[in-house]
Amino acid sequence: MNKSKKRHREATIWQRRFWEHHIRDETDYQTHMDYIHFNPVKHGLVDRVNEWPYSTFHRYVRAGVYT
Repeated sequence: MNKSKKRHREATIWQRRFWEHHIRDETDYQTHMDYIHFNPVKHGLVDRVNEWPYSTFHRYVRAGVYT
């Protein structure tokens, strides 16, 4: 844990800051969903998106959104 997190008594799960973003259109929505689905890979929790069992990615595959 870095010094800043210790000083602010932060756990590693929660981020200190966030920003509000209104989804502008379908492309923006898809970009955000791709980002969310890829996060477990980005952070080294799994090697492939479909390996993360807690993701809405699986629902999107069943619905035909992703192949």
